[in-house]
Amino acid sequence: MALISWARRWAPAVPFILALAGAPAAPALAQGSYVRLVVAFPPGGPSDLMARVISEQLGKELKQNVVVENRPGGNGAVAAQYVLHEPADGKTLWITTAGAVTINPSLYPKLAYDVKAFAPVSLVVNTPEMLVVNPKNPAKDAKQFVQNAKDKQVNFASSGIGSMPHMAIALLTEQTKVSYLHVPEKGAAPAISDLMGGHVDAFVGDVPGIQALVKSGGLKGLAIASPKRSSLFPDIPTFAEQGIQNMESLNNWSGIYVSAKTPAATIDQINQAIRRTLADPGVSAKLRELGVEPQATSPAELAALVERDSAQWARIIKTNNIQPE
Repeated sequence: MALISWARRWAPAVPFILALAGAPAAPALAQGSYVRLVVAFPPGGPSDLMARVISEQLGKELKQNVVVENRPGGNGAVAAQYVLHEPADGKTLWITTAGAVTINPSLYPKLAYDVKAFAPVSLVVNTPEMLVVNPKNPAKDAKQFVQNAKDKQVNFASSGIGSMPHMAIALLTEQTKVSYLHVPEKGAAPAISDLMGGHVDAFVGDVPGIQALVKSGGLKGLAIASPKRSSLFPDIPTFAEQGIQNMESLNNWSGIYVSAKTPAATIDQINQAIRRTLADPGVSAKLRELGVEPQATSPAELAALVERDSAQWARIIKTNNIQPE
């Protein structure tokens, strides 16, 4: 299910009658109080840490205090519904990963929120995925890993049905024509634990969540799903370098959204503030240390990215008859 662009859904800016009366237009983002940056995950996780990295500088750019609020639950639904129930004044921002807006709409027949009720503001970071195995695995790279999987059944853990790691298994199957046994876990932590314990053979996860284990040798990285190698892991080649194409779309990016009823002038102001925030050298460096790549976009560019990703995951879900738990 491809998502349509939200651009034409944005609310009109200052009413025409104000211009006729000569009255000054109100500021695009009213001053006072504070801005909420709503995260759909618990404190301490990669999304929470990323939000806290940008919050202080974003507050300076908006001339507001930006407070990170964690509202986990419902596979993103709790945070989404909270944002929609707040005033559409640009003071409640939803920072979400790709899955909530590109996978969930095709996975859940009765999704608890309508993605068309949101307006995109800007991409914040790209989050590449990495194929990792237990250090005892004989494969030295992804190419050898796939070759070995042709001779022996490989068990692939994921963080749950319909998660990005699950999409990774399906996409890898499509690209390599090799079947892998999917072992859905209740989150990335148990999936990684089972991999380290030798109960499963492989996992594809967000770089921020596995980088410490890869650096320490607790896990072995075989390939990164990115157009280019990671600056944190320059010795780990991309999938494409190893002859496995089209895996760079495994990007669990994060973006900022607001209610679609938010005035266009307010959205533009927030977008510009995000751009300045991500251009700050200190913020950019801290984000890269987390294993993500900062990147701001226009609202239209984020909408186009969502449309492309949504079409791909809708096809993958339908082709593989993936059903939610």
